[in-house]
Amino acid sequence: MTGEMKRVLLAEHLAESFFSRYESQKVRWHYEHGLFLMGALQLAERLGDQAGINRVKDYYDVLVDPEGHIKTYCEEEYNLDQIHPGRNLFTLYDLFGDEKYLRAINFLVQQLRHHPRTKGGSFWHKKIYPWQVWLDGLYMAGPFIAQNAKHSGAAADCEAYTDIILQLLEIERHARDPETGLLYHAWDESRLQLWADPHTGCSPHLWGRAMGWYCMALVDILEYLPVELPGRADIVSVVRRTARSIMAYQDAETGLWYQVLDQKGRSGNYLESSSSAMFSYFLHKAYRLGYDTSEELEKAAVRGYRGLVQYKLQYDSNGNLHLTGTCSVAGLGGNPYRDGSYNYYINEPVVSDDFKGVGAFILASLELDHY
Repeated sequence: MTGEMKRVLLAEHLAESFFSRYESQKVRWHYEHGLFLMGALQLAERLGDQAGINRVKDYYDVLVDPEGHIKTYCEEEYNLDQIHPGRNLFTLYDLFGDEKYLRAINFLVQQLRHHPRTKGGSFWHKKIYPWQVWLDGLYMAGPFIAQNAKHSGAAADCEAYTDIILQLLEIERHARDPETGLLYHAWDESRLQLWADPHTGCSPHLWGRAMGWYCMALVDILEYLPVELPGRADIVSVVRRTARSIMAYQDAETGLWYQVLDQKGRSGNYLESSSSAMFSYFLHKAYRLGYDTSEELEKAAVRGYRGLVQYKLQYDSNGNLHLTGTCSVAGLGGNPYRDGSYNYYINEPVVSDDFKGVGAFILASLELDHY
C-alpha cells in the first residue's frame, strides 16, 4: 500500500467513524459542520463515491429549503462564521443543478454586501465584535467570495477579487509580529477591547488554529484568483514569507505545532491537532500549486501529517478511528470575557473528534494525496 493510498484510507475511515455518530437531524448551519462536510464531500468526489456525495447532500437538504432559505441562518447577525458552510453549495449546485443552492448562495452574498467594515475596508468578525478583524474570519468569508466570483463569472470587473486581496493584505499589515513573522489572533481597530494592545490593537498571543485558518485562506483564495489579476503576486509573496514562519515553529521531534505557536516548553502548552492539520494542508498546497517551489515545504507538510497519524489518531475497541488533541474553541471578548492571555488558550478544553480537527485532517489527507 502506498503512502498516498494510506492517507486516503485513513481519511475515509475517520470520516465513516465520525458519520456513525453524526445524525443528519443534528446538522447545524455552522462553520464547524461546514468544514467537516466539505472534507467529506471532497473525499467522496475523489473516491467516486456517489453514496457519499448523496449523504452530504442529504445533510444540506435538512438546512436549505426549496426557496433557498437556510435554517437557523440570520443575516442581521452579520457573522462571518455563517458564510463558510456556503462553500459546499457551489459543489452541490454543480453536481445536482438544484436552483435552491444558488438561491442560498445569494442570501449569503447579500449579507456580505452590507456587512460592517473597518475604516480600512475589512469585515468585522461579527456585528457583536465591532471594529475587530479575526484571522478566523479571513477563512470564513474569503474563499467563499473568491469562489463565488469565479462561479458566477464575475471576473470582468475584478471587484470581488480585489476586495478580498485588500483584506488579506490589511490584516497582515496590522497583525503580523515582526519578530516571528506570525500573525496575532485578532486586531481591534478601535483599541477599545481589554485584550487589545493600546498601540497596535493586536491580541496578546499567536494562537495556532487562528493562524491555521489564515494559512488555509491564503492558498484557497489564490486557487480562484485569475493569474493576471493585479495584487495576486502580493498574496503569493505573503504565502512565501508565511510558510517560512510556520516551518520555523514546527516541532522537530513530532512534526506538529503547538497550541500557542511560539511558546514551546512553556508550562501547559501542548501539540494541537487541528492547527497541525491546517499547516500541513497549507504548506503542501503552496508547494503543489507553485507558490513556493522549495521542497522544504513539502517535507514539512509530510512531517506534520505523519505526526498526526503517529501521535493523534487512535482506534477504539470497536475499530472506530478517532482524532485526539484538538482545542475545542477559543475566542476573544464576549461574556464571560476571554482575555486572550496565555492561560486562557492553554485552559480551553482539549477534545477528541472535533469537527474542526476531523475536517482539517481529511482536507490535509486529500491535499497530500493530490498528485
